[in-house]
Amino acid sequence: MMKRRAFITLLGGAAAAWPLAARAQQGAMPVIGVLHSASPEISADRLRVFRQGLKAAGYVEGENVAIEYRWAENQLGRLPELAIDLVRRRVGVIAALGSNLSALAAKEAATTIPVVFIVSEDPVRLGLVTSLARPGGNLTGINFLNAELAAKRLELLHELVPTAVRVAVLVNPTTATTTEITLRDLESAAQSIGLQIQVVRARTSREINEAFATFVSERPHALFVAQDGLFSSRRIHLVHLATRYAIPAAYGSRDFAEAGGLMSYGANIVEAYRQVGVYTGRILKGAKAADLPVVQSSKLELVINAETARTLGLDVPPTLLARADEVIE
Repeated sequence: MMKRRAFITLLGGAAAAWPLAARAQQGAMPVIGVLHSASPEISADRLRVFRQGLKAAGYVEGENVAIEYRWAENQLGRLPELAIDLVRRRVGVIAALGSNLSALAAKEAATTIPVVFIVSEDPVRLGLVTSLARPGGNLTGINFLNAELAAKRLELLHELVPTAVRVAVLVNPTTATTTEITLRDLESAAQSIGLQIQVVRARTSREINEAFATFVSERPHALFVAQDGLFSSRRIHLVHLATRYAIPAAYGSRDFAEAGGLMSYGANIVEAYRQVGVYTGRILKGAKAADLPVVQSSKLELVINAETARTLGLDVPPTLLARADEVIE
């Protein structure tokens, strides 16, 4: 009798415990893996917008979703191992941010885990998706087109600094594909408007400093900073150097102009980060990456820092002021 009672008690306890265990398993927070090429302090503003996109999709970090961050700290060679680490942790979705190389590393590591990327050039050409409308695999994301806008940005720089003849172009050789496309487009545009291009390469902060030091002797009339994750993460440093060497410079995103840069022209990257958050949330809710078309940023912004122009002794043409989406005084 005692044995039977003990068995019933044990069975009853197990039956009671089973729903609790099942509920705990069902209620476990989904986990997002964020793979970023830069550092957290530099990327804080954009990550905040990413979280806003997540919130719009119904997810709040720490409340109903957890986020595992992996930062390459601009050591782009670390991205593959960081991506593999996120895959080992079995995150529900990976947001690949900061660089085209983040997206490529995530694609290589995650064969089944969904990946939402943000890239500056055609993701089909990069091999990330089979088409924009139907990505077809486990990747989708945002293309903010800045690599394709290089020629137009050079034309705007020439309009702002019409006396310029020699333009230094700062590129990152680590991102070879993007650099090749940018230089090809710039060389063609430069020929059509009579500019001479001087290519300067930098892959670290030290090399950025060395590049600017050459301007003392080579004295280019203006500077074109290529769109690149490294340069975006060093935007304060780049703007400071451009001010120190008194060289008019054009950049690919508005946060450079907001930091004191002379001019920026490109897609609204902040909006792109928000959209990555929205897509990440939709995938957590059950959407398939293969069914979510790649979003191409359609909002292009020309931002001119009038205060910096005055410091450089430049008169901004009224026609350019009229076309600017924002003039920072």
